[in-house]
Amino acid sequence: MVEFKKLATFKDAASFRAYLREIGADFDLVDQARTAADSAFTKPCVYESRITGRKVTLPNRWALLPMEGWDCEANGAPSELARRRWLRNATSGAGIFFGCEAVAVMASAKANARQMTITAETVGEIAQLRADVVARATELFGKEGAPYIGLQLTHSGRFVKTPDDKKLDSHTAYAHPLLDKKFHCGAQNVLSDAEVEDIIAHFLIAGKLAWNAGFDFVDVKCAHGYLGHEFLTAYDREGKFGGSFENRTRFMREIIEGIKREAPGLDIGVRLSLGDLLPFEKGEGGVGRPMAWDFQTNPVYPYAFNGDGTGLDFDPEMKELLQLTDHLESLGVAMIGTTFGSPYYNPHTQRPAAFAVADGYLPPEEPLLGVARQIRAVRLLKQKRPSLFLIGSGYSYLQEFLPLVGEWVLETGGADAIGLGRASLSYPHEPADYLAGKSLDKRLICRTFGDCTNAPRAGLISGCYPLDDYYRAREEAGILKEIKAINAKK
Repeated sequence: MVEFKKLATFKDAASFRAYLREIGADFDLVDQARTAADSAFTKPCVYESRITGRKVTLPNRWALLPMEGWDCEANGAPSELARRRWLRNATSGAGIFFGCEAVAVMASAKANARQMTITAETVGEIAQLRADVVARATELFGKEGAPYIGLQLTHSGRFVKTPDDKKLDSHTAYAHPLLDKKFHCGAQNVLSDAEVEDIIAHFLIAGKLAWNAGFDFVDVKCAHGYLGHEFLTAYDREGKFGGSFENRTRFMREIIEGIKREAPGLDIGVRLSLGDLLPFEKGEGGVGRPMAWDFQTNPVYPYAFNGDGTGLDFDPEMKELLQLTDHLESLGVAMIGTTFGSPYYNPHTQRPAAFAVADGYLPPEEPLLGVARQIRAVRLLKQKRPSLFLIGSGYSYLQEFLPLVGEWVLETGGADAIGLGRASLSYPHEPADYLAGKSLDKRLICRTFGDCTNAPRAGLISGCYPLDDYYRAREEAGILKEIKAINAKK
C-alpha cells in the first residue's frame, strides 16, 4: 500500500510545499490567503461567447462543478432535497455554476433512478429552481455577484441503471475489451446508429428546454466514461459514429450544432476528460491496479482518450486533445470544464482521495500526484491553446490548502477558473468565506471520506453524511454506518 501523509499534519504552506517537492508533485501554492483586492480569484474576467456573442462579466474565478444527484423525484423533477442542495450552492458566491447538476436528457439515460431529468414534465420545476437560485445569490451578493449559470446535459451510457436501480442497463458506443469484462457488458449493449440518433434528438430537446428554463448555457458532458466520452475512442465501431476522427466526434458535433439551431440564444460549454487511463481493479491488499492488457500482442493501449499508449498517463503532446479542442472551437465552444479519467474505473485520478469508496480500491499512488496530474494537464492545454477558457478540477483533496493552490494556479496562468465539486456538499459557501477574508471553517472542509458516493452505491440518498448535520441526523446515516461495518468485515 502506498504510504502518504494526511494533509492535516501540515501546519503551513512551507511544510506542505516541502512535501510536494519530496513526492515529486509539480505544483505550488501561495504562502497565505490573499485579500479580495489582491486575489487572483477576483482578477477582472469577461467571458465572450463565440456562439451568442454575449460578453459576460464574471463576478470571480470560482466555479461550482456539476455532480450527479441521487435524490430527485421518480420522474426526474427536483425534490426538496435537491432544492436544498441547489439553494445551499447559491450561498457559495462562485462566479460560474458550470452545469449545476448532471441532468439526464431522457429516462433511459439515468445513472440512477433518482437522477434529475429534464423533460416537458419536469422543466417547469427546474426553471423555478434556477430562478430561486439566482434570486438567492442576488440577494446575498448583489446583481453583479449573480453567477453565470448552466445545466449539464448527459447520457450515462455504460453506467445507465435499470429503473429499479438494481443493476446496470448499459448502452455502449462500442465493445470495449476491458470495460465489458469489468461491467459485464457485451456486443448486445452496443447502440445502433438509429438509437444514437434518437439520443442526439433528446439532447436537442433538452437543450431547448434548458434555454426556455432560463439557463445561460448548457454543458454537454463528454467525460468520465459516459456516452459522449466513450465515442471518442470508438475506433472499432463501424458506421458513421466510429472509426475516423470525424465519425468519432459526430455524436458531440451533432448535439452542439443541433442545440445552436434549436436554442439560438443559449451558450454551450463542454465538460471534458482531458485524458484517460487503463481501467483499474482492486488488487493485493485492496490497492488499485490496472487491469491486464497484453502489451506484447498489442503494444499500445488505444482506448484511453489522449493517452500516451501505456494506459498510465496522458500524451504530453496532447495530439488527440488538441485536435478535439480545435474542433470544439470551430463550433464556437471555448469554455471547457476539465476533468480526468472516470469515477467508475480509475477514480484515484479523477477524484483523488485518502479513502476507498465501497466498490473501489485503496489509492495506488499518493493522492496529491493525482491532483498534480490534473493541474499539469490543464496548464499544458492552456499553454497550447490560450484562447480556451478552462475550469480546473480535482482540487477537493487539497482541503485547507485548496484556495492557496488555486491562487498559484490562476496567478501563473494554469487555468481561468478553479472548480469545486464534492467539496461543495459539505462547505458550499467556502468561496464566499475566502473572498470575504474569513478563515475557512475546518469543521466543514471535505476530507474525501467518500460517503457522498458510498450512500448512493448502497441505494441511499446523496449527501455529506460525515460533515453536514442535516444528513448526519437522518435515518440513512445509521443505515450507512451499518452497511460499512458489514463490508469492513468481509
